[in-house]
Amino acid sequence: MNLFRTLSLALVVSFGVHAVPATAADSSMSASSGDPTYQIQNPPAYAMIGDLLIARPLLVAATIVGAGLFVIALPFTAAGGNVGASGKALVVDPGKAAFVRCLGCTQSGYNNRD
Repeated sequence: MNLFRTLSLALVVSFGVHAVPATAADSSMSASSGDPTYQIQNPPAYAMIGDLLIARPLLVAATIVGAGLFVIALPFTAAGGNVGASGKALVVDPGKAAFVRCLGCTQSGYNNRD
């Protein structure tokens, strides 16, 4: 049993030491396609997993809560004349981040109308 623990610890430390320089050296995670309206990003697997399990559910919830707040604030924003800005900030922006952005990417890949 003691040999198994020693071997496991040696493997974990070995893989950990080898992984640190590889992640530090890989500083450019996105490549540009040359088209100003479309960018290609190649996120790593851990970014995709974190995005899928943490960010997307929170962004979907933010979109739903933002839609509710938009409806509640609609009389006040209509009186102020900024319904479009309120809708964009409360509903469109979180929805765009939740449903348009690629998995693990930091920006929306398609920026035709912004």
